[in-house]
Amino acid sequence: MNTKDFSVLIGGAAGQGSRKAGLIIAKLFNNLGYGVLIYDDYQSLIKGGHSFSLIRVSEKEPLSHSQEIDFLLALDQRTIEEHEKDLSKEGIVVFNKDRIEACEGTGLDIETIVKECKGIPIMVNIALIGGFAKITGIEWNVLEQVLRKEIDREIEKNLEIARKAFDGAQSIIEIKKLKNNPRPLLTGNEAVALGGAKAGLETYYAYPMTPATGILHYLAERGHDLNVCVSQLENEIAVINAAIGSAYAGKRSMVGTSGGGFALMTEALSMAVQAETPVVIVESQRPGPASGVATYQAQGDLLFSLFAGHGDIVKFVVAPGDANEAFYWTGKAMNLAWKYQTPAIVLIDKELSESTYDFSEEEIKKEEGKMWDGKGEYKRYLDSEDGISPMAFPGAKGVVKATSYEHDEFGITTEDAEAVKKMQEKRMRKFELMKEEAEKMRSVNVFGNLKSKTTIVCFGSVKGAARETAERLDLKMVQPLVLEPFPEKQVKKALEDSERIICVENNASGQLAKLLSCFGIKVDQKVLKYDGRPFFREELEEQIKKII
Repeated sequence: MNTKDFSVLIGGAAGQGSRKAGLIIAKLFNNLGYGVLIYDDYQSLIKGGHSFSLIRVSEKEPLSHSQEIDFLLALDQRTIEEHEKDLSKEGIVVFNKDRIEACEGTGLDIETIVKECKGIPIMVNIALIGGFAKITGIEWNVLEQVLRKEIDREIEKNLEIARKAFDGAQSIIEIKKLKNNPRPLLTGNEAVALGGAKAGLETYYAYPMTPATGILHYLAERGHDLNVCVSQLENEIAVINAAIGSAYAGKRSMVGTSGGGFALMTEALSMAVQAETPVVIVESQRPGPASGVATYQAQGDLLFSLFAGHGDIVKFVVAPGDANEAFYWTGKAMNLAWKYQTPAIVLIDKELSESTYDFSEEEIKKEEGKMWDGKGEYKRYLDSEDGISPMAFPGAKGVVKATSYEHDEFGITTEDAEAVKKMQEKRMRKFELMKEEAEKMRSVNVFGNLKSKTTIVCFGSVKGAARETAERLDLKMVQPLVLEPFPEKQVKKALEDSERIICVENNASGQLAKLLSCFGIKVDQKVLKYDGRPFFREELEEQIKKII
């Protein structure tokens, strides 16, 4: 077994605590100096079914998930049945001996231990962790340190259970401590929340919708420290209109949702464009159409995000690929929305939202928009040369209007042909500036062999598996980060020497390939996955090998 790069899977029924256990295991290895990446797979159930956490552990930064498992930790029989086939040749199984009988591996009496210590049933996950730590040669003081930090209730009882399981197990393998310092671990949703806060987020509105709900929970818990007012409203229509109202009043606002909720927001999105009101919309994709598969992975909302809204829509769409990019690009989207007084969409997905990453903060700070100087008569929609009008907020000396109707420079409704044309052209001048901005920013990432004639193109969370595949096969990989306005020059520059372009996407129709075709970029092959699961590095590498 390669103890410098391996995967751990812990699984059980919903309600057995496999997800919390996965986080604790990841933090154990993080404390030993390893990089970690967690993928959480769970059904839309409170009890029963099957849930698991898959933790990639590496001495380097792990980029993607591995299908092959080196340590299989089973709280129930179904975990064995579902995942034993993916166990590596030297893989180790650690299982709940009280519930699983016919299994090769190391059995632990974790339910018996919990009963003897007078704990509650969910504490079996802590017993399993205790035994696993001993099996892998992790010292008790490391485990105790992590447990004290991660468990906020009945810590002494949990430590008693963990210690008894630890003492009752035998070491099988030693995973050595590295010299690296522990790194912060954040989910993509947490990174989104912090990135928005760094760029001046003041109000966050949401109606709970997986997989964006983690943003709401994180900001509700930490809003006071981050100076963010958090509100859960009755539906997504109320959410987007409240955010627009807050922005009109001068407060930087953001909302979070998934495809179905975003569908309800699109009329108000058009209003924000017409009223030239900045708002950030986080759209975390999951499978559709309709309710689809609510707790799983997809990238099927790309075209929806690009074309959402009626009329000629002026907006930004950015698509980060990991937690570091989610932090930076959410902050960047906030600043861009306020600079150009228009909506900005942060397009993420379940894989990015709920996975846990090593995190290193990139510099982002609040940037101010164009403000009225208070002189003369205020025109909210002043027909400026660059199309960007000076902002003022209620309480200023002038009258501050906002309207969903076409209007003149003061914001008064108009149907006059020349006035309508004038305002539309003003917004389109602004869009031309937005295009220039997209080309000035680092809107495209390029990885792998820059001289390769074969290029993998992807967006969003597919970045990790695609990058690892490209580097292992000596190919080039291109990842557009800004999708609207499309950074045509940067993308074409990155692809100019490519003789074969392969698009890799988590959808069934090749939506990124369709977007590229709008700019004359021909995709030669598509690798599409649409079963609700992310790409694993082995399967993507195998599919790319067949093509090349």
